[in-house]
Amino acid sequence: MGILENVKVLETKVDKEIDFAKRIIEENVQLKEKVALYQKRIEDLESLIQAFREEQNAIENGILAALNRLNQFEDAVEKKLTPAEAETSQDPPASDLPDSAEPETSPPEPVFAKAEPSSAEEEGPEEEQIAAAG
Repeated sequence: MGILENVKVLETKVDKEIDFAKRIIEENVQLKEKVALYQKRIEDLESLIQAFREEQNAIENGILAALNRLNQFEDAVEKKLTPAEAETSQDPPASDLPDSAEPETSPPEPVFAKAEPSSAEEEGPEEEQIAAAG
């Protein structure tokens, strides 16, 4: 091989390396742009997460405040009721119970006790026969 051929081979290899370096540089620029976009997206998502946490805390605090007010209300009602009223207020009236929840009552028991005899029954059978004969 002559020197001229070696120079042409070297020139070809240098051109390939320059093209490779240009592609690497372009790819590096594209990757840096993607990183910048991803970084911006990460910041947006972090701000959304922070806003979500703040809203969640506000909701939680609102629920806790409502429960606290409810407990205070229950305490105030309990203080105003006397013990007897508190017991009766715990049991709903029978009229408020649904049909299926009405307390079971047994049917009335038949009365077999002797009733007071009427004035006609007070007279015995003998007296009726005498009255009828006479």
